[in-house]
Amino acid sequence: MNPVTSAQSTLHRWGRAARASWDAWWNTLLVGAQILVLALSPGSYSAGPHRRAVLENLYRATAPLLPWFLTLSALVSLVLIRIVVATATSYGLSQYALEVLVRTLVLELIPLYAALFVAVRYAMPGAQVVRKQLALRQREGRLSERQLLLVNELLPRALGCVFSVLLLAGLSSLVALVLTYLTVYGFSPWGLPGYTHAVGGVFTPAVSLIFSLKTLFFSLAVAVVPLAASAEPDAQGHYARRSDMSEFARLFSVVLLIEVVSLVGNYY
Repeated sequence: MNPVTSAQSTLHRWGRAARASWDAWWNTLLVGAQILVLALSPGSYSAGPHRRAVLENLYRATAPLLPWFLTLSALVSLVLIRIVVATATSYGLSQYALEVLVRTLVLELIPLYAALFVAVRYAMPGAQVVRKQLALRQREGRLSERQLLLVNELLPRALGCVFSVLLLAGLSSLVALVLTYLTVYGFSPWGLPGYTHAVGGVFTPAVSLIFSLKTLFFSLAVAVVPLAASAEPDAQGHYARRSDMSEFARLFSVVLLIEVVSLVGNYY
């Protein structure tokens, strides 16, 4: 093959891949902005069938996941707490164990795996269901308008994802704090003043703000990225099934970026 032709073909493929990636990210930002505007306008979902759809998705995104996630979170938290406490005690650094546990477990790990848990168990399967419905409606010639798709399908699922991530992260953080106290002090109430002082020393106003914003942005990423991909037609204008791994990689890149920004805000 002619080297010039081969180079042109390679550059053309790279250009098409870059253009497709740009279009996908732009569509994600556009759908995210539209969902956010609708979510901040309660009149779009506070009555009638839209209200029922939102409440139904809030329940489906939270109730089936709650027992399993809290059980898994408690087990993981207990293992990490025992490791950190035992290691700190063996090195004579037990006075730093509480701060290390709160910073690593509550501030960093729990919001991260709450977001990924909701993404894998609810958001991404729900996005595939939406895409399958869109493909079926397209074949039947009854594809709805963009605004109706946003209000009827995407918005209720997005609100369910946001609510689920926030609730699971909040309850799991509370469970982790209780398990930390019980591991360190047992059932004695005399360690409560020192424990609350240590935890309060970690949750300064700046750290609390960053923690809240990070958890909120995690929930928005889980809510928007899979749904935006499900509502995006391919190059031929069809809604063919997409690879779950590629969609998860896109979501994980957004979550990782949010985590890096929060780490910079907390420790630099």
